[in-house]
Amino acid sequence: MRTELWAARLAAGLEPDAAALFARELVNDGTPEARLTLAALSVVDMAPLADPDDVDTGDVFADPDILPDRLRALGQPDMLSEASEGRDGPDHSEAPDEALGERDDVGEALGKSEDVGEALGKSEDVGEALGEIDDVGDRGEASAYTTMGRAAMRTLPAWVARMGRVTCDGAWYGCADRYGQQTLAALRFRYDNGKEPHLLVVGIDQVNGGLAVDALVEEVKFLDDLDLQPADPAVVAGRVLDAFELTGRVMGAMVADTLPAVRPLALARARVVPHPIRQAPDETVTAFQDLPDLPGAREAFEKLVEFVGDRPRWWSPGRVSTFFTSWLPREAVLSDEAIAAMPAVARAWTRFHGDHPEVLAQVDADAPRLPALMADDSLAGLAKRIALTQRPSAPDR
Repeated sequence: MRTELWAARLAAGLEPDAAALFARELVNDGTPEARLTLAALSVVDMAPLADPDDVDTGDVFADPDILPDRLRALGQPDMLSEASEGRDGPDHSEAPDEALGERDDVGEALGKSEDVGEALGKSEDVGEALGEIDDVGDRGEASAYTTMGRAAMRTLPAWVARMGRVTCDGAWYGCADRYGQQTLAALRFRYDNGKEPHLLVVGIDQVNGGLAVDALVEEVKFLDDLDLQPADPAVVAGRVLDAFELTGRVMGAMVADTLPAVRPLALARARVVPHPIRQAPDETVTAFQDLPDLPGAREAFEKLVEFVGDRPRWWSPGRVSTFFTSWLPREAVLSDEAIAAMPAVARAWTRFHGDHPEVLAQVDADAPRLPALMADDSLAGLAKRIALTQRPSAPDR
């Protein structure tokens, strides 16, 4: 596990245009440390590798464009032979520390620094350090990492091949704070030998549209301190992937300083989950069953659902005020019955979200102004104005 975390930090420090060159430098280096780095990078930079038995090892090692003769020559002959016959080499999975020279720190075990430039004994500028090395080729960075990582795994102890080979056996989702301004998506994994269970937790910002803003990997007991509910792993994995994709699209997104170093591993783990469900609707709205028995309540609730959109867990005093004093007057066309029922609907929704006194107080403070605000046509937005002109009779507000 710690080797993959180290590789994630290393991948985060690489510039995009230098990653392929860095892979070529590792191949040309050919040392056990370089091969272990290649293997680790291949499982955090993209989806976990396929089962080694599914790879034609002979072809991989025979292709000079994929694995130069120098790396092949530096491989352990007995392990290369066994791998080509479809068998694992010696199994050091019970003692990974021994396999790495009994050093606790992975960076130290590899004889490398966490700084990529220093790790290569080069300039701190990775692009400059590797500028004279031949390009990996037309296969692209992802293909180079995958192919070279698979090849390198066959020259290393068998425990290395278990990196990235994990199964998700649990998922949870819920609010990270009192008002649901952030949610937490948690996925629990264990390796295929049943060992090293661990928890991936991703913080998803609701106020700014669902960005991934922080992530960490912890022991499973960390879950005991979180107020999360069990969920479908496919749904939670889909939300993690959606959040990271959105963060990647937003230039200058405000995220925690710790996020970049975990992101490569978090994405790889989320992709392990079979058939992740992308853009899955939040079940919060369907779980709400306490609609007041009042005329217009259903119409009022439909507008509330339209307002909260795909972030229904976020319900704070500030959002209540925006709803009553800004959004409804600007966007909503409602009957008089729905306007009258809206305060009761908002109170029921607030009770459903934890019954926080300060949120209820905000509803009580803003609700009395709603009829007058809805009657003020100067507050209506363009869409509402058009909708009002198309109504066949004198419009309700």
